[in-house]
Amino acid sequence: MASDETREAIVVGAGPVGLTAALALRAYGVPVTVLEAGPVDRQRPGSRAIFTHSSTLAVLDRLSPGLGADLAAHGVYWNTQRTFYAGREVYAKTYPDPPAGTYPHFTSLPQVHIEAHLLEHAKAAGVEFAWDQEVTDVVADDAGVRLATAGGTTWRAPYVVGADGSRSVVRHRIGARMEGSRDEGWYVVVDVAELPEPALPRERHFHYAHPAVDGRNVLVVPFAGGYRVDLQLVEGDDPAELASPEGVHAWLAAVLPPGYAERTTWVSTYQFLQLVAHDFADPARRVLLVGEAAHLFAPFGARGLNSGVPDAESAATAIVLARQAPGPAAARAAVEAFALARRSAALFNRDAAGEALAHLRPDPETAARIRAAAERAPADEAAATWLEKAPYGPRGVPRAETVYRY
Repeated sequence: MASDETREAIVVGAGPVGLTAALALRAYGVPVTVLEAGPVDRQRPGSRAIFTHSSTLAVLDRLSPGLGADLAAHGVYWNTQRTFYAGREVYAKTYPDPPAGTYPHFTSLPQVHIEAHLLEHAKAAGVEFAWDQEVTDVVADDAGVRLATAGGTTWRAPYVVGADGSRSVVRHRIGARMEGSRDEGWYVVVDVAELPEPALPRERHFHYAHPAVDGRNVLVVPFAGGYRVDLQLVEGDDPAELASPEGVHAWLAAVLPPGYAERTTWVSTYQFLQLVAHDFADPARRVLLVGEAAHLFAPFGARGLNSGVPDAESAATAIVLARQAPGPAAARAAVEAFALARRSAALFNRDAAGEALAHLRPDPETAARIRAAAERAPADEAAATWLEKAPYGPRGVPRAETVYRY
């Protein structure tokens, strides 16, 4: 039955970034409702965003005490990294365990479990949820935002956070366009369940030119309950064939110990995306875009969730400042500061992903540099470190990201 609902703040999307935005608003004492297109018991397959960095854990713990510690406790921290070229180890490093009472550098946990912890904390914080609420239209003006849903309900609020993912209806309806590129190359990503007696160490392994799969690049990463394996396809490969049950079994059996090829739990394909919305807010400065509604990055480098969480916290802060502003101009300025700062951060991540892609799909000159570095490594520490770090792109925080603080 159609109805008209009014709330003080609305978040569209109950993924990890939307849940973070809701937690942040509650941390500031703002009542908030989350609209989610799916049902309450929706199943979201695959490990997807598995890396939660220590800085992200700190943000989540700040918004909901104990949340970061919960994620760290349930995730996997692997502190050994190994890189290989054509089967020969060219880099290896084991970091010390984190001191007691501190966050690890990251925790590796399937996204479905991350969302479960966020949802539990959000409910405890008093977040209201409305499930089966597929947003179909968004109208924003100086007076606020009106959301129409497929079921006929109209929702109204002074401010809305759009966290409805890569195919964001909110982004589309406010006229924000994605800018950037999509690489033509393909990757196959596979989750495999851990064996009762692990034959694989809990280490991250990256292979340049893996000899068992005709020189394709392979990444193996542990997470709580299993391992993720990325296969980089080469020109002429058919993604559908290599992602088929037969194709996956064949190449997975070649790169992992016996038994793992029979324990596949999820298979997907992806291309490198480097897309950022041209604006992170609507013209009226009432709708704020966060996470994949605002930017899309490739999985290498773990930039998606770990930039989406600060997006969400910053969006909530901007809404609080706008609500407290002495007038319309100051309210717009708070949202404008959010949009500029978080877009700057997204552009940094987009460019970093581009550098990673240039290394993973090298031109002849870069390919020659990689071969030469592999010949010198591991004895040449600089060459070895470059081989280890370059596939993930540069790290750090862009200066512009620090413009908006609270």
